[in-house]
Amino acid sequence: MAAYDPRDFPAIALTVDIVVLTLREGRLNVLLVERAGQPFQGQWALPGGFVKAGQEGLDEAAARELAEETGLSAGALRRVHLEQLGSYGEPARDPRMHVVSVAYLAFAPDLPDPRAGGDAARAAWTPVVGPHGGGTGGRNSTERGSADRELAFDHGRILADGLERARAKLEYTPLAAAFLEPEFTIPELRAVYEEIWGQKLHPGNFHRKVLSAPGFVESTGETAERGGSRGGPRARLYRAGDARLLHPALLRPDAEEPDAR
Repeated sequence: MAAYDPRDFPAIALTVDIVVLTLREGRLNVLLVERAGQPFQGQWALPGGFVKAGQEGLDEAAARELAEETGLSAGALRRVHLEQLGSYGEPARDPRMHVVSVAYLAFAPDLPDPRAGGDAARAAWTPVVGPHGGGTGGRNSTERGSADRELAFDHGRILADGLERARAKLEYTPLAAAFLEPEFTIPELRAVYEEIWGQKLHPGNFHRKVLSAPGFVESTGETAERGGSRGGPRARLYRAGDARLLHPALLRPDAEEPDAR
């Protein structure tokens, strides 16, 4: 090691970028920040920043950036589902130098109004609209209906990948409950699926599939304070169960085989 000199190797930087999703008034929103400095000054981007070399790991850096941009306390951050999404390392993705970004996907119920941190001029929740009403169809911008914001760097691609990961996660994991408060009704859970998938689901079929997946939800024994919008009995309240994977999976309608509907 005495002969090792890190200056013998080309410099490369490491960042984290986060696709933060939440439901606000029933709409799927992504957190975007307006860049205060170059490069891409004035353009919108995903929240993120450079990893503090020698001081923190990737997960720590992502949690720090998430806290700075959302204002969530350490306790509130425990409600957030945070996972690695992928790595993005095209040499020209950042005009300053070769920067590799490790992207994360985060979602939680009804996150508060954001606050700009670091090198951001402002931060805003932005409704996401895509080909079926939810998600994004563009590779470097949010879709029509979300202010047509062109995203800096390759963040449009990262956002699209994050949205597709979220849609897929809802098929085979119980993480849809992470968008809801600890106690929820089956119609509220169905609304999460409908918003993120951008498709209406048959209420009865959805209810049956949810209850037939072991460990997906468990009854609290209580009912909602009010009945449904059309009257009738009050809906039962559920909480997330202990399942990590759904068996059987809840396939998106356009992904199901004809005989599976």
